[in-house]
Amino acid sequence: MALYPKLILEALEKVHYPGTGKNIVESGMVEDDIRIEGNRVSFSLVFGKRNDPFIKSVVKAAEAAVQTYVSPEIEIKGNISVKSLQEARPEPEKLLPGVKNIIAVASGKGGVGKSTVSANLAVAFAGMGYRVGLLDADIYGPSQPKMFNLEDARPALVKISGRDMIQPAENYGVKLLSLGFFVDRNDAVVWRGAMASNALKQLIGEGNWGELDYLLVDLPPGTSDIHLTLVQTLKVTGAVVVSTPQEVALADARKGISMFTGDKVNVPVLGLIENMAWFTPAELPENRYFIFGKDGCRRLAEELNIPLLGQIPIVQSICESGDSGRPSALNPDTLTGVAFRRLAENVVARVEHVI
Repeated sequence: MALYPKLILEALEKVHYPGTGKNIVESGMVEDDIRIEGNRVSFSLVFGKRNDPFIKSVVKAAEAAVQTYVSPEIEIKGNISVKSLQEARPEPEKLLPGVKNIIAVASGKGGVGKSTVSANLAVAFAGMGYRVGLLDADIYGPSQPKMFNLEDARPALVKISGRDMIQPAENYGVKLLSLGFFVDRNDAVVWRGAMASNALKQLIGEGNWGELDYLLVDLPPGTSDIHLTLVQTLKVTGAVVVSTPQEVALADARKGISMFTGDKVNVPVLGLIENMAWFTPAELPENRYFIFGKDGCRRLAEELNIPLLGQIPIVQSICESGDSGRPSALNPDTLTGVAFRRLAENVVARVEHVI
């Protein structure tokens, strides 16, 4: 019988942790280190405390589940390692001592405007007088160089205390680093997870970010190695999750929020941002057409007891400004400029509340 990790995980879903009643896979107690060597299977289980009273019973139940639901010939007894949460998720090293707040901008689903929100939020922060950096961690689809009219920028190396550091490009008062600066804009980035994670670590650890009030991190959509790498590398102040009001997008936003609040990540969710909340034509600025549904993010925010930080409408100028490399938040008196300024103010208030 061919063995692979998915079979082991499916068996472990039958094991429930007595303290919560949830299965140990759903609870994030199974580490991503399942090893298979012939019939020998080994992996690690993570418990909240070193002296958890259910350790022995859960380990025995896991051994029995693998042999019952996969194969009785599997060598599993004595091969399950036990860790405490503190050992499995050590405190990230303070890599960027000059950065006061690090905010992850995430979305459960692609195409909801996460990168547009990241760019405009960064510009709105800068317009409020804050020192701002933006790290484009959307490794497979870096779009920030275009949004900041920096597609031709090639960040140089500078010597800082004897180390070669990457000097971020800068426009509109925002320092920017992106993988897009280092690859051909017409080529697809085809990397395995480890390569992408290493690229992100390099942009973080070797970037000459200097003193910043806010560093925004534009994450890839979904939940991936990149998200785990970020929280294991940096002490993230909080995350904002972007979604449209559409039900299919909200379902994925819910998963993204669950990831940040889970034990493996444990990052405060500052709130939810509803993008494409309604369509307003330029010639009828008072009209609102709810193309993707109405107040979907508001309902989800109320259900999960997190703030709704802002609602951003669809207007033609947002698309045009992104394509031209001039984020719409540069024009604070426009409909979208006002919306992004309010969003930035709400994020600042939430950060001050969290810390």
